Formats: sequence, structure tokens, C-alpha cells
Amino acid sequence: MPRKKHPDKDVEKALQYAESAGWTVIEGGGHAWGKLRCPFNANDCRCGIHCTTSIWSTPKNPGNHARQVRRVVDNCTGGMTETAKAAESATDSSET
Repeated sequence: MPRKKHPDKDVEKALQYAESAGWTVIEGGGHAWGKLRCPFNANDCRCGIHCTTSIWSTPKNPGNHARQVRRVVDNCTGGMTETAKAAESATDSSET
């Protein structure tokens, strides 16, 4: 069964972006409209910080909330391959 659309178009586009990256949208859950869950079950994925995030039904600034959702998806390290992790750590060490 398909999920309900989010009432804000920007947040809905961000949710579609997350779903295209393999993330799961879970509707309901207290004060939030829903939750966004990472598809990777990796122990080294930032201690779970970016593995679950709340989706608000009426965020104060929907555009910022949509950008935050995209940022969480883009910054997830759970699906990174060993080569990508090595490249990222090399980039981090060269920036300092």
C-alpha cells in the first residue's frame, strides 16, 4: 500500500529523494508526521545519529526541513564502500 503524501510539497520531494536512495518512510509516531529510516544496518554508521530522523507534519520552515532531510540522506555513511570510506578519510586528513 502506498504511503500518504506529506502535506508540504518541498518535504514530499525530499521524502521521494530519500526513498529513491533506499530509505524507508514510516508514517505516524507521536508528534511527528513520520520517521525516515536508513536502509543500512551498519555498526559504524555514525553511532546511529543519521540512521533515523523525524519528519514533521508542519515544520516552521518547510524548505529548511526538506534540506535537512536531504542532508541526512546524503551524509549517511552506512552504505559507503571501503573504497569510498578510504577516499573520504584521505580527503579529511588533507584538509587539516
